[in-house]
Amino acid sequence: MHTHVTVWIIVLGLATVTTGCASLESSGGSRMIDRSDHQRLKGSSPIVVNVDSGALIAPSGYSPTEAVKHTINDVLWILGNEALKQPGRSAERRQEIEQVLRRRVSYAHMAQQALGIPWAKLSDVERQEFVSLFVALLRDTVANQIDQYYDEQVFYLVERRDGNFAEVWTNLIGPKVDTLLEFRLENHSGEWLVYDVNVDHASMVSNYRSQFTCIVRDLSYAGLVEKMKKSGSLVKTFETIASR
Repeated sequence: MHTHVTVWIIVLGLATVTTGCASLESSGGSRMIDRSDHQRLKGSSPIVVNVDSGALIAPSGYSPTEAVKHTINDVLWILGNEALKQPGRSAERRQEIEQVLRRRVSYAHMAQQALGIPWAKLSDVERQEFVSLFVALLRDTVANQIDQYYDEQVFYLVERRDGNFAEVWTNLIGPKVDTLLEFRLENHSGEWLVYDVNVDHASMVSNYRSQFTCIVRDLSYAGLVEKMKKSGSLVKTFETIASR
């Protein structure tokens, strides 16, 4: 029986957004599958169709596909944990989600690419601060989406590797959606970590970068940091844009 999962935004709290700003492509890792493969992949037979429903601890040396499955499973376990849904435990739930992000996501790489040009001018202390704020933004987006579940199924289609980089293509199918998801990963000391997610070829990192670029342009980098410290307002901004 196929595992039912939430929409991909729930999986990692990654909002693909469209704005008036120019989209900036994230760097890191070569593109191994191009747009011409889109329909072929969606029509292909799934390699893996099941994900266990319990929380998993990934062993050392697992494959890129296994890394994606463990990431999805861990987040879904937290979101579905009735005890963590109880009043007064929201902070604990957010901490659990943040731990998954820190274990499964190349958050420093992702934060750097999402910020773009301003990163080069930051001190080490400022970079650490921005990375922490970025992780908190991802965490809070997941937590705020907790009740938006859909009966969708995830099919694992293909895995491609190129040195220390990999792509895992999945198809998310449900009553109202048939979406191709591409998880991009990089190898860190034998562990595959997610550094971007594309939804029908739209890069999550590029879209975050477009938003950050707009805010820095309008308010300065310090203004972006202040907004991120008030993460509730920034999360609401991303959710509003993503829903359009």
